[in-house]
Amino acid sequence: MESVDWPGLRASARSMTQRAYAPYSGVQVGAAGVCADGRQVAGCNIENASYGLTQCAECALVADLVSNGGGRLVAVAVVAGDGEPIAPCGRCRQVLYEFGGADLLVDTPPGPVTLATLLPWAFGPEDVELRRSPQGGTQ
Repeated sequence: MESVDWPGLRASARSMTQRAYAPYSGVQVGAAGVCADGRQVAGCNIENASYGLTQCAECALVADLVSNGGGRLVAVAVVAGDGEPIAPCGRCRQVLYEFGGADLLVDTPPGPVTLATLLPWAFGPEDVELRRSPQGGTQ
């Protein structure tokens, strides 16, 4: 992918904030991403009365990616209801790593950075195989 239309990606993320279900926190979050093949995916946060079951916008974005054929993310923008970029939480950084890797570009308030910058020494799919017990996980 030659370049990322960051203003367009942020606009898509902003539009997703209007779909957010955030009756508890009142913080509407939208996310939009671009895949390696140029497709765009999006998501919004979906809260739950049992707070631990809340789904972040980035996880909804990944669900959109997987349910529409999968692929590799190359750029992601996440914004709050005020339209300003916000950084993904730690859990979401790990989820994004699974589908974009260390080179995934993530929009931040000062500008796009790689996911490796936000999540150094990430644990990824390659680590599972490297760390797998020869006994198949039982000891």
